[in-house]
Amino acid sequence: MITAHHFFRLFFASRFPAVALTALLSLFSIQSFAQFQATDSMFPPRNAKQEQLGNFLFYDKILSGNQNIACASCHHAFSGLGDGLALSVGAGGTGFGVARETGSKMGQVISERVPRNAPHTFNLGANIFTDLFHDGRVAIDSSLPNGFVNPAGESLPSGLSSQLAVQAMFPVQSGTEMAGKAGENSIGSAAAAGNLAGADGVWALLADRLRANTEYAALFIDAFDHINTAADISYVDAANAIAAFEAAAWRCTDTPFDRAVGSDGAQPNSNYLDSVSPKVLRGADLFYGKADCVSCHAGPFQTDMKYHSIAMVQIGPGKGDGFNGRDDFGRERVTGETSDRYKFRTPSLRQVAFTGPWGHAGAYDTLEAVIRHHLDPAQNLANYDTSQAKLAFRADLNAEDFALLADEASRTAIAASSELNANPLTDAEVSDIVEFLTVGLTDMSCVDLRRDVPKSLPSGLPVAD
Repeated sequence: MITAHHFFRLFFASRFPAVALTALLSLFSIQSFAQFQATDSMFPPRNAKQEQLGNFLFYDKILSGNQNIACASCHHAFSGLGDGLALSVGAGGTGFGVARETGSKMGQVISERVPRNAPHTFNLGANIFTDLFHDGRVAIDSSLPNGFVNPAGESLPSGLSSQLAVQAMFPVQSGTEMAGKAGENSIGSAAAAGNLAGADGVWALLADRLRANTEYAALFIDAFDHINTAADISYVDAANAIAAFEAAAWRCTDTPFDRAVGSDGAQPNSNYLDSVSPKVLRGADLFYGKADCVSCHAGPFQTDMKYHSIAMVQIGPGKGDGFNGRDDFGRERVTGETSDRYKFRTPSLRQVAFTGPWGHAGAYDTLEAVIRHHLDPAQNLANYDTSQAKLAFRADLNAEDFALLADEASRTAIAASSELNANPLTDAEVSDIVEFLTVGLTDMSCVDLRRDVPKSLPSGLPVAD
């Protein structure tokens, strides 16, 4: 089968006749192009009514304990489906995006930042994304009774349509993210007690709220055949609706990369290639060749869906790991294997230019900076410039954000885990890779997402405040 590197050599051949096109064409066959294509078969069937319901739920604060934060607060259409911050400000914050602040709201006191960067949700409805979250703690596993690896184990209810729906079950039970703390509200108290699936657990209490809202009840009844009355509504239905919305609204598969690959799998689109700039083509050639980005960022969504350590910078409160509790052991937290320490899931690079900051803790604020980290991870970890970390200011939290980096033993351990060797590139080559990622992998229909923000919500709560 033809390699991606050869594919982009053919780009050059098509764009620049001086290259020996005839010889390169002999390397290709119809099936070889399938490895680059994002097809309809990779995405679930559309359901307009569930998508509309999910759109409302995604933006509605009714799903948070104190009704002061929505899914969209950290995954907003105006912020590349993230929030623009290295680490999110969860329940109790004010504003959204980079303007979000840590001041208390409705009497809630924020005790820490969300420990990991808010990942974008572009294309996550595609069946290639079998694992979700930075550490893969939600994943398809047919050997398990409910079919999914998940933080709730066998307590996870049945009826969830996909791993994307499973993912939607969990931010609502995090005290830091959406639930709030014990004593602030009944959902926060249930979450603090670890009561997720009980009759008075987090998911049941949220379903009670939705049942009590007549507009939501009507929407659920209209969207799901098995729901006949409000009493039939469960939080599983809400999660399935959110997943339906995310999968449909944020499928972004009309990039210059896609158009150049062509739709029939037989050969590149020669007519379109004439419009692709030499700089993008050089970046693609580097990405799939000398820079060897493809060793992890493979396939139609530029991810191998595996877990790797690249000595990524750790900032913020961490996940409670290590001697000082400020480390984040990544995949090890799921598998229990020390060999998985500091490994995180390879992110997809579709729309990557709009999804910063980058890294599991959002340590890098520019695409160029995170690319340069890959070229010499240990050196860049040691020389990390903390001023680039985009964090909502609060003096007590700021004082803790770089505590792990200040510890030499921790830095050494992270650096030693890296799977990448130094791979120096020139400034011009880095610039070309940035151009390929920015231009080549951007679907322009997914840049302006104002269409996805509802004007009003069934709960009556404000969409943004």
